[in-house]
Amino acid sequence: MAHVITDANFAEVLNSDKPVLVDFWATWCGPCKAISPIIDEVASEYEGKALVCKCNVDDCDDAPSNYNIRSIPTLLFFKNGELVDRHVGVISKADLTAKIDSLL
Repeated sequence: MAHVITDANFAEVLNSDKPVLVDFWATWCGPCKAISPIIDEVASEYEGKALVCKCNVDDCDDAPSNYNIRSIPTLLFFKNGELVDRHVGVISKADLTAKIDSLL
């Protein structure tokens, strides 16, 4: 299961010594629901190697604003606290794991 990120604990993303994926989503978003099982699978498969997180845009104000989230789902990829990649929309598991693998 993916780690839940909020404005209060977003520092975990920036302070992680592992690559981090943050999925910005909402409960009312159809495409977000479509990739949610993929995000959870990837979270299990990369446990200990990468931090996979979900951030509900309806529960957070600062993080989505700080990273200019205008469409969801938006996936942000961080390495050493720096934003290194972004993907907007649905993504296949193979493409998602390839992006994470490139950060390991």
